[in-house]
Amino acid sequence: MRFLSGGLDSSIIAAIAARAADWPLKTFSVGTAESPDLVAARSVAQHIGSDHHELTFTAADLVKILPEVIYHLESADVDLVRSALPTQFATTLARRHVKAILTGEGADELFAGYAYHHTYAGKPRSLADELTRSLGAMHNVNLQRVDRITMAQGLEARTPFLDRDLIEVAQSIPASLKMKVTGAGAQETTEKWILRKACEVLLPAELVWRKKAQFDEGSGTVDVIDEALSRLAGISKPVDRKAEGKLYEQLLREQYKELGFIMENAGKWMASRVPA
Repeated sequence: MRFLSGGLDSSIIAAIAARAADWPLKTFSVGTAESPDLVAARSVAQHIGSDHHELTFTAADLVKILPEVIYHLESADVDLVRSALPTQFATTLARRHVKAILTGEGADELFAGYAYHHTYAGKPRSLADELTRSLGAMHNVNLQRVDRITMAQGLEARTPFLDRDLIEVAQSIPASLKMKVTGAGAQETTEKWILRKACEVLLPAELVWRKKAQFDEGSGTVDVIDEALSRLAGISKPVDRKAEGKLYEQLLREQYKELGFIMENAGKWMASRVPA
């Protein structure tokens, strides 16, 4: 049983799980109609022969679930809330069929999968330090999102990439093989290069080497969230990031009396280190 975004991490876990299962693996994907994640996930599901399920959502659906998501996150952090919205829909879909799910959290921190990691190309020591730092902070950000949103609906999320033995192996791999310079003059870099190479036998090349998109981008959440926020704010123009944060905090204030305690302990995205 697997969340399947169509990205590299979820596709690898799904492909391995499908090989190990004695029955068709159930996979779940969410997004706006015909969003990149939905299209890619269908290709992966067809390739591995999974029992695939989809759920599409609209701006109106985002408006409806936003207060609930913020309540369970206990946070008004913009990036955290945005990434939690598609997780909420994926959990709703999966919970109709299963009680436990596999997720791909940890791969980006172990193998250099975020966009900002490209700035560390050619600086393997600095990249290795940053990966270790971000891995150690996962409990307060990404893992908070996954744990809180899934458990709110009674779904247990498990993270194979964060198996201790796999972490040990990943941490021993040179950082230069994770964010690899693949073009002349350091003009082109490929994130998670070693992970892609190790798993390219599992999936078609176009899926293995697909450009990464964040969950909220690939699922189409970014495309409809402006409309949803404008509806909540009662205005016709898009809501800027500062106003978005204030809106989330307002929704949080409406649901908690002890807001000061909540805000002091809520997880927040932290700025990455500047490359040395």
